[in-house]
Amino acid sequence: MTIVDKPAAGTAAPLRRLYFVRFGFALVWAALLFLTTKSHFGPLGVVLVVAYPLFDVAAAVADVRSSRTAGLFVNIAISLLAGIGLAIASASGVPAVLRVWGAWAVVAGLVQLIVAVGRRRMGGQWPMILSGGISVLAGANFVLSAGGPNPSLTAVAGYAVLGGIFFLVSAIRLGRAPSES
Repeated sequence: MTIVDKPAAGTAAPLRRLYFVRFGFALVWAALLFLTTKSHFGPLGVVLVVAYPLFDVAAAVADVRSSRTAGLFVNIAISLLAGIGLAIASASGVPAVLRVWGAWAVVAGLVQLIVAVGRRRMGGQWPMILSGGISVLAGANFVLSAGGPNPSLTAVAGYAVLGGIFFLVSAIRLGRAPSES
């Protein structure tokens, strides 16, 4: 089985709905993360940090059910591992969380990039291609910033907002003909 399979017929509509849900989740999650980790990284921050990759797992499972895209199975495994890794890293503090989050962002970004390139004929995938590439760069930045002075999860919240915006743009573009994308 290859990482990129041809998307199943009728995939655009469910994918569009999923992308709208992912946009909404990203905005709410980012706001909550920003507000709860502003002064310190407590239990609610830990729950939020672990919840994000687990939501990614649920979204990928929903995507697989409608599209049968094999690369998403890789994403599911990576995101499950990230959730476990973030739960463990949370006990060590923000720098450890940033390192795990960064590693996850790099690998998941590569998978997103590969899947989106494979789906480009269906339309609406340029935002996902850009998002995957930016995720790789942002992930490397998270790892590097973990060793800096005053590491913070603020950039992670911003990363989620930007990712949500890419999902919104892609959802809107999926409503257009593939030739317009």
